[in-house]
Amino acid sequence: MKTIYLDNAATTKVDEEVLKAMLPYFNEKYGNASSVHAFGQEAKNALEKSRKTIANAIGASTREIFFTSGGTESNNLALKGLFFANYPKKNHIITTKIEHDCVLNTCKWLETQGATVTYLDVDKEGFVNLKELENAITEKTMVVSIMHGNNEIGTIQDLKIIGEVCKKKGALLHTDACQSFTKVPMDVKKQNLSLVTLNSHKIHGPKGVGVLYVKEGINITPLFHGGGHERKMRSGTENVSGIVGFAKAVEVAKPKYAEQMEKSRDYFIDGLLKIPNVKLNGPRKNRLCNNINLSFNNIEGESIGGYLENLGIYTSTGSACASHSLESSHVLKAIGLTPIQANSSLRISISKFTTQEEIDYVLEKLPGIVEKLRKISPLID
Repeated sequence: MKTIYLDNAATTKVDEEVLKAMLPYFNEKYGNASSVHAFGQEAKNALEKSRKTIANAIGASTREIFFTSGGTESNNLALKGLFFANYPKKNHIITTKIEHDCVLNTCKWLETQGATVTYLDVDKEGFVNLKELENAITEKTMVVSIMHGNNEIGTIQDLKIIGEVCKKKGALLHTDACQSFTKVPMDVKKQNLSLVTLNSHKIHGPKGVGVLYVKEGINITPLFHGGGHERKMRSGTENVSGIVGFAKAVEVAKPKYAEQMEKSRDYFIDGLLKIPNVKLNGPRKNRLCNNINLSFNNIEGESIGGYLENLGIYTSTGSACASHSLESSHVLKAIGLTPIQANSSLRISISKFTTQEEIDYVLEKLPGIVEKLRKISPLID
């Protein structure tokens, strides 16, 4: 049975070039980057070269790039670090109702510590209302945290315009760009970004490594205390092999692959919407090039996913981080879907490795699965 992997928003296959770049740092160049001897300095040089690659990709300086264990840690460091550094003078956070769970749960925890949080509504396609954002910013606002590309419905926010609003009102802007990085152009200066969260395993790099960009001059209290690694921002021995892999993944992520995925995504969506009573969730334009999210109405998304898995096709019913939960997606609720519509959703996320043959195979098999499930479904929309 063939395997067709369509859950690339959860994680991606490590690119062969990335793996090749990483291998020497496991068993040949395995020095600790903090060691002063030549073996350690070899690792340190690789780390700093990688830092420069990632900094250049977003228009930052190397001093503004801090390595972490991934997107969740970077988001926690950004929000908690700012709160601890600014409380009680500033304690207000603005975010949206469609952020990743690690942002929303961090905000909820910070509320128990004295923070106040405004959770902005979004429209039916997931876009923020700029006037509501502007009106929500006060002199106590510490940071605005808005995801760049949504992990469930693919909505790409206009960071340039959001950045202009924040600049006008004197607020810092943080964005979780884990899903959009290398797929959508980013320039921290042109978009007035103060903090940016990135990770590796969404772009064909290894798991367990991420970045927090912090604009020079912004004060953040570290979450980890130890040997003072990463210029005292994030103590802990650096994951050199992972960092090298992250940088290589950035190097090989050419614009042509995003263009290729966008064409494949549109072809896939057009085919899927030929199935009766199917709705695309999120926008048709300004959407991540690899993201498709559909509601099939009157049938469970979990059931569709199960039938597809029996054919070797791997998809998702939402965020992988919340897939253990039986609750409807908070993102789909926020854009106005009913519980039945939300629970009938399926997320398909492609990659540069997804082939036309694989897409056509899914388009051949899925209509029959949907028809079969609708015949036995007890749900009424």
